[in-house]
Amino acid sequence: MEENEEVAIAETPDTEEGGARQDELRAELKSLREDLKRAKESSETNLGKVKYLMADFDNYRKQMERQVASKVESSKAELLLKFVNIRDDYVRALAVARQNNVDKVVVEGLEGILKNIDSLLASEGIIEIESVGTPFDPNVHDAIAFSQRSDIDENMITGEIRKGYMHKDKVLRPSMVEISRKPAEDNADKNSQ
Repeated sequence: MEENEEVAIAETPDTEEGGARQDELRAELKSLREDLKRAKESSETNLGKVKYLMADFDNYRKQMERQVASKVESSKAELLLKFVNIRDDYVRALAVARQNNVDKVVVEGLEGILKNIDSLLASEGIIEIESVGTPFDPNVHDAIAFSQRSDIDENMITGEIRKGYMHKDKVLRPSMVEISRKPAEDNADKNSQ
């Protein structure tokens, strides 16, 4: 395009009026080139801004999706904890029914319902925390009692007061447990050695 304009300027007659016209055209051409250069720079700047805004919006969208997913998981965990508590009550009621020699058919029906509850919890990723016979882990166990035992290592779980549950690698409810302690005389013997 620049060559055609230069040719057009060069083809103007070489008169005083033609020379002035050439100067005018050259000045206008120079002005138009500067305007074009500024427009390109402005366009590139605006394009960069748009790209940054699109990236920021995409990050915002992803963050909002993560927050919504986290809120859904949190709400789901709260609801599942309520089901776990109902299951515990149901297990206690079933134990009472067995102790009171309730009709065998009724007990079998209640056991079938318990299997359905357990199946529902398992399908949602709920698993029981293993406790008795394992080392105490404060991340998944709450120690609420101690037993003096010299026959097993210290800080081993000797009893489970309330079952704990995990939901997708997170503690839904910690186990309430009893842990072993060495009798005082065993600790004194270790200190004297």
